[in-house]
Amino acid sequence: MTTASLENNVSAKEQLPSAQARSEGRRKSLNQRRLKVLAVQLGIVVVLLGSWELLVRGGVLDALLYGQPSLIVSQLYIWVTQGTDNGSLGQQITVTIEEALIGFFIGTALGIVFGVAMGRIQFLSEVIGPFLKVINAVPRIVLGSSFVVMFGLGLMSKVMLVIVLVFFGVFFNAFQGTREVDKNFIANAEILGASKWQVTRQVVIPSAFSWIIASLHVAFGFALIGAIVGEFLGSQEGLGNLIRQAQGNLNQNGIWAAMIIMAGVALIAEWLITKLENRLLRWRPPQHSSAAEA
Repeated sequence: MTTASLENNVSAKEQLPSAQARSEGRRKSLNQRRLKVLAVQLGIVVVLLGSWELLVRGGVLDALLYGQPSLIVSQLYIWVTQGTDNGSLGQQITVTIEEALIGFFIGTALGIVFGVAMGRIQFLSEVIGPFLKVINAVPRIVLGSSFVVMFGLGLMSKVMLVIVLVFFGVFFNAFQGTREVDKNFIANAEILGASKWQVTRQVVIPSAFSWIIASLHVAFGFALIGAIVGEFLGSQEGLGNLIRQAQGNLNQNGIWAAMIIMAGVALIAEWLITKLENRLLRWRPPQHSSAAEA
């Protein structure tokens, strides 16, 4: 073995621990940053809730109008241990999630199909585009009242409202993602003899997939809103019905308690969608550490 190769081996062995040390240092620094962010967030929550509680106890805020954090916790405890007027709290949450999920999946599927189809077929876009613009211009929440009249107080009226809310968010992302596909990719696939369907399935949809996945974060929020609003307009169970009953009884603490449950459901859904996004889009190049830390 030559002197140069020995020096290279020694240099490589010296660099390996150094690289590992730098990687460990970056990971430790990132963990410390996350802990600091979490601590500040918890501090903000404690200050806000503590100030709210003190203002109510001091008579500055009316508990009947603004609620009270300690009584909100008491309301949640009562619902968990004793149930609600319409059944157990778990049943109310299950009903709302069922409505949101059914409408979410149907609305997402329709949004992807119409978005990709209209993005690929110019004639279809010219024919259907104006109708979708008109429907999108209508305040879609208002359609909830019409759906309750048409489909009754059951599952269908809520699912229909959720579908309408979810569809447009996914549709516009799928449509724009399809239009943004690099034309060179499509031209190369066509030169190689790919059919229109093969180009759509193997080039267009994978290229637009990041757009579609990004829309799901907002889409599920709309799905939950649609289910709650539909229940609020007319239902016999669900979280929206709990809010309506609490409003009728001037129970501000009940309204806040239901909103906290909704927020918990939304955060869990956001976490699951993020996991799905990271799993399906693993092909994306990793971000630089500076960008991640920012």
